[in-house]
Amino acid sequence: MAEMGARHKILTNATIATMAEGGRAYGLIEKGAIAIDDGRIAWVGGAAERPAEWHGVEIDDLGGRLVTPALIDCHTHLVFGGNRAKEFEMRLEGATYEEIARAGGGIVSTVKATRALSEEELVEVALPRLDALIAEGVRTIEVKSGYGLTVEDELKMLRAARRLGEIRDVRVRTSYLAAHAVPTEYKGCADAYIDEVVLPGLDIAYVEELADAVDGFCEGIAFLPEQIARVFEKARKLDIPVKLHAEQLSNLGGAALAASYGALSADHLEYLDETGVEAMAKSSTVAVLLPGAFYFLREKQPPPVDALRKAGVPIAIATDCNPGSSPLASLLLVMNMASTLFRLTPEEALAGVTRNAARALRLQDEIGTIEVGKRAELAVWDVKHPAELPYRIGFNPLNRVIVG
Repeated sequence: MAEMGARHKILTNATIATMAEGGRAYGLIEKGAIAIDDGRIAWVGGAAERPAEWHGVEIDDLGGRLVTPALIDCHTHLVFGGNRAKEFEMRLEGATYEEIARAGGGIVSTVKATRALSEEELVEVALPRLDALIAEGVRTIEVKSGYGLTVEDELKMLRAARRLGEIRDVRVRTSYLAAHAVPTEYKGCADAYIDEVVLPGLDIAYVEELADAVDGFCEGIAFLPEQIARVFEKARKLDIPVKLHAEQLSNLGGAALAASYGALSADHLEYLDETGVEAMAKSSTVAVLLPGAFYFLREKQPPPVDALRKAGVPIAIATDCNPGSSPLASLLLVMNMASTLFRLTPEEALAGVTRNAARALRLQDEIGTIEVGKRAELAVWDVKHPAELPYRIGFNPLNRVIVG
């Protein structure tokens, strides 16, 4: 639950993981305090060093608990209809991708189920997934379209995502992902689909202010780099930032393409090569790693974390919550997966759902760290040290979220 703070307040008796860059690990402050003024952080430091002007204001004693920035899930497909549990069962029984597709499975089934639901029904089925994330301290979430694959159904998904942010006390950022897959009615005609659905739909999404970013899926089973470039050119003309699903199953150079457009992020990246890493480093494009999909699909090749580290590419992590490859609604579990499967350190995992996740959504000036001037959006945990957050499995130690 979120607690709405007073105009002026001091939070004290806390261990604070500011997640600010530089300095000590986690930006950790023992026996710390945070001053909140009109919803923003006015001061942070050791409680004994509290400035004189902050004596005599309301004090909230946090009982020695850990405080971090509220969490950010920067890559989800939270709005969709139906589920793919039967497909999951078939795959475990040995069915191939082609056999599942012939049986009506795969993205076709999700598209059919999503098209069948109204905007209000999409909101209704998405709320339990959103509530599960909120219950773990998530205050900001990105939601993509991509399962409608008609102009109106893509817009319907984006409207449903916007509605989620009105119903719940959570910040929603939307991404227009019509270039996610080629629908059955356009099979073999990907360029026509871009001309007749993706680009016209983007024009409307822009006019209705439904898209905070434009996304695509660059893979042999989806869209080629030259096709994605057409979508990105349109986004550039409309001054909408871009991001891209890239190098998940093969290396088509999608990450380098995205970086050439100054992309906010390139996501998945299992098959990313050195050229892609260098391009992302030069453009400050965030690498968003998605261990849930890696785990669920039983992939073998992890993303090149060491190369990303050495190049200074910011690394974020996210749930990729979706019905087909990552039916996951726990950012805490993602932190554990990123550490165990991809060998991120606990500090990198926490940075991946705070500071770097904010950067992946172009919100780094507002949230993601506990620093003076940032919004006071804080998660309070019943733990002593931040390493406990990715360490535990299936345990939620959230005490509360404070929104100043």
